[in-house]
Amino acid sequence: MPQRVTIMGLGRFGGGLGAARWLLGQGAQVTVTDLQSREQLAAPIAELTALGAGERLQLRLGAHDPRDFIESELIVVNPAVPKPWQNELLSMAIAHGVPITTEVGLLIDHLPTKRTIGITGTAGKSTTATLIHRLLVASGRRAWLGGNIGGSLLAQLDRIGPDDWVVLELSSFMLHWLGGASGRPWSPRVAALTNLAPNHLDWHGNFDHYSSAKAAIRSHQCEGGRFVTRFDRELPSDAAMAAMPAQSAAGAWWSAPFVSGLGDRLAPRMRLEMPGAHAQRNALLALDALGAALACEGMSDEEIAEIAEIAADPLLETLATFKGLPHRLALVCDREGVRWFDDSKSTTPEATLVAISAFTDPARVHLIAGGYDKGADLAPIRDLSARLAGLYSIGATGAKLVATPSGAETGGSTTTRAEYCETLETAVARAAERARPGDVVILSPGCASWDQFANYEERGRLFAELVHSLGAAASR
Repeated sequence: MPQRVTIMGLGRFGGGLGAARWLLGQGAQVTVTDLQSREQLAAPIAELTALGAGERLQLRLGAHDPRDFIESELIVVNPAVPKPWQNELLSMAIAHGVPITTEVGLLIDHLPTKRTIGITGTAGKSTTATLIHRLLVASGRRAWLGGNIGGSLLAQLDRIGPDDWVVLELSSFMLHWLGGASGRPWSPRVAALTNLAPNHLDWHGNFDHYSSAKAAIRSHQCEGGRFVTRFDRELPSDAAMAAMPAQSAAGAWWSAPFVSGLGDRLAPRMRLEMPGAHAQRNALLALDALGAALACEGMSDEEIAEIAEIAADPLLETLATFKGLPHRLALVCDREGVRWFDDSKSTTPEATLVAISAFTDPARVHLIAGGYDKGADLAPIRDLSARLAGLYSIGATGAKLVATPSGAETGGSTTTRAEYCETLETAVARAAERARPGDVVILSPGCASWDQFANYEERGRLFAELVHSLGAAASR
């Protein structure tokens, strides 16, 4: 274990906190360096100082010192650090032979089990990862859930056994490092892809880089590894969108997946409480991943088919009782016949389109969208307005979402149904005024939250508070 470690990017939401806490527990001297101030990082700093590490914990806040990158024995980079391949400090560390890793890289290096399942994709990662974890437990296995969801699993290393399964939600940022940028390329034993569409282009620079980072989830699998996806048979209906992933430098890297058959065998009996075809796809992919895990344990196709019958009831019950994760098309309330849904986790236009498709009649859907666009094309959301009951735009991209496309005719349903509300408070109020019994109101921004909120959770919580306050105001 290196004794002098620099953590680049503590982050306000735990990006480097788990690694710092674990390294201090291992007796390392840890320097945490972050461009944010002590006041901005008050919460995670309080957690670290409470550990009583004394002089073994050094905080370098508001600026970086190059000496921390060339005199350290290890650099742990927060995956959110933008364009790390262009970062001068990281280049200096590499030039001086200092190894670089991430929190998830530390975890992988110290896992006592080889039974890992990684899930990535543009949308549906968290839900699918959670379902896989629950299905493993329902099948009688010990399993752990971590990565881009939940807390750091570093704190659980002493509890993870050699036969346990570890389920990791892996972002494109994480996979950039796991794909070889850290010098030690790695892929999980079972890899799963939900879907692929342009996202995080502000970080990656272009779609080629984004797709190539995602491809790392299967590029370095050991012999006997399995890759599962349904994306190859559920490509977007739009021809241009369907062609884009295959035209990237990484090509159609998701082709030729392993077929466990578990999803197809149980599909006719599967019933979900979560709305939408995308929920069905996530659940089926989770079953496929379970089948791949069973194959990695040495089960034959015949034995997996037998499991589909023997364990069908607990597996189907696990899926049927899952209500979904917070902020993922979660029902907030049904108020006077209008259903309000929180889909604040939707941070891409494609995710918003998926949310709208969960309801049979778009003309009864009121959509609240907008925020920080991450470099994505917002035209698909803007073009929805003619088919919706209403589009209420907020945030930095709000004006773009209601603007008439160049060359398009003005007037008609687009201008009357789309409103620039700027704030979430105004958008909720306007949607409440216009919605009628039988309608649906969805917060599905299609954008990140960073222009007006600390994160998507804060945005979703405010939405729920505003919706519930409508009922309180009506009762007064």
